[in-house]
Amino acid sequence: MEFKGKRMLNWSLNNYLGLANHPEVRKADTDATAEFGLAYPMGARMMSGNSIYHEQLERDLSDFMQKEDTFLLNFGYQGIMSVIDALLDRRDVVVYDSEAHACIIDGLRMHSGKRFVYPHNDMISFEKQMVRATKLSQETGGGILVITEGVFGMSGDQGRLKEIVDFKDTYNFRLLVDDAHGFGTMGATGAGTGENQNCQDGIDIYFSTFAKSMASIGAFVSADADIIEYLRYNTRSQIYAKSLPMPLVIGAIKRLELLRTMPELRQKLWDNVDYLQQKLKENGFNIGPTTTPVTPVIIETDENQVSQMTIELREKYGIFCSPVTYPVIPKGLLILRLIPTAMHTHQDVDITIPALKEVVEKLGQNFYATTNFVVS
Repeated sequence: MEFKGKRMLNWSLNNYLGLANHPEVRKADTDATAEFGLAYPMGARMMSGNSIYHEQLERDLSDFMQKEDTFLLNFGYQGIMSVIDALLDRRDVVVYDSEAHACIIDGLRMHSGKRFVYPHNDMISFEKQMVRATKLSQETGGGILVITEGVFGMSGDQGRLKEIVDFKDTYNFRLLVDDAHGFGTMGATGAGTGENQNCQDGIDIYFSTFAKSMASIGAFVSADADIIEYLRYNTRSQIYAKSLPMPLVIGAIKRLELLRTMPELRQKLWDNVDYLQQKLKENGFNIGPTTTPVTPVIIETDENQVSQMTIELREKYGIFCSPVTYPVIPKGLLILRLIPTAMHTHQDVDITIPALKEVVEKLGQNFYATTNFVVS
């Protein structure tokens, strides 16, 4: 990419499959914009904002996800907040993973009932919380909603979906999975982390966004038809908002088509993922427990060095990589989150590794604590 007039090797892209600049996608986006502009449809879905294209995209997504029905959402962050708000009332109990994304936490802040959190992917604690939730729901007359992620976007590890689904033999609950980073990247066909763990049928409510593997805007939720019908008439952020613009819908139809019919894009992604993660480990970098394309380089350092290190990485080495620090992660840690895509090459990795080694070595010497780079 170009950053302030300079060409950069970018590791901070939401474009897993390289669809952003695929010629068929660019043509679909351009043609739809030329035909409809960004104004149409000019209303909410329940009023004048529905179209055959919105309905087609929902059918295509339902077929791909192997769910009865699907509901389009304008945005991922706002979308899952609204879905959580719509699904719960004060009698219901929530059990959720401690590392759930901020959008899930913000959705839960609107819940007036009880919620129990379990340490990240800790199934012993999960069952303890389920015992507590079951007892309380029996007292309130409500239900239990379990919320986790398919792929955790900072650490890159997968949620324990299969193990959670297996708990349905013992406890009565519904499972909501946010699979923003798993949709399009995980599983034999790209249908997500549930497919990857062979438990897609056990996910009651599947949520994902178009912002990652589809490189666009919008989101969707797939579930049984009665759940989706309920959400259509109770998700306030959709009822009282303008419908997703036509070019985004038509563009998403094309993106989904390519996602389903061009497995070579996902294969190229994973070839780059495997090469990047292998080279990082060979060179002594800590990438944590990731089993997905999300590749965190975890470094112990003081926060006061991070900005200068990032500037040098960009200005000297031509590498654009966004750092993650406190309060997103604990103090004293830095994550350089690398997001490989189908558009990267092994040469990109070979350029990046030596640069990372040099800046990390300087971090250990406190070099950046006393250095101020002038950004040209």
